[in-house]
Amino acid sequence: MSAPRLRATPLPGIGVQYDLVTREHRHLSVVAHRDGTRTVNVYRADDPDSCAHSLHLTAPEAGALIDALQPSHHSHSLLSTTDLGLVAERIEVGGTSRWNGRVLGDTRMRTETGASVVAVLRRADAIPSPAPDFRLAGGDTLIVIGTREGVDAAAAILGRE
Repeated sequence: MSAPRLRATPLPGIGVQYDLVTREHRHLSVVAHRDGTRTVNVYRADDPDSCAHSLHLTAPEAGALIDALQPSHHSHSLLSTTDLGLVAERIEVGGTSRWNGRVLGDTRMRTETGASVVAVLRRADAIPSPAPDFRLAGGDTLIVIGTREGVDAAAAILGRE
């Protein structure tokens, strides 16, 4: 079986639309909006130009879906954290969070949980290894790594209003 063909179409002012026709001849598309949201469209089997279902996802929801769709898609050179008892998770800082505008060190996250923030995703930028004086902003997504318990505790800290 040949590899699926993914066609990308720029949508000026919106983002990029990716179209895929499955081996069952079903058409689906994903519109990657410039703000990080995604729209997933599934087209009718009897009329591939008519949309049967459309689902709008926030950036964190799209990230969770990506994680679910490709958990086994790893390079051999990447660290497989689950084999070591570690997890990596995305945790969003809400716009009304008490941490909005404060520095990462104020959370005392590593001290209290043992979990580490290894990167911050802000809009279209990634900030690797943020220092304790890194100023958090509402909408930031923190990539946190640690034990399951540590990451859950970090999420609880970040979720405090």
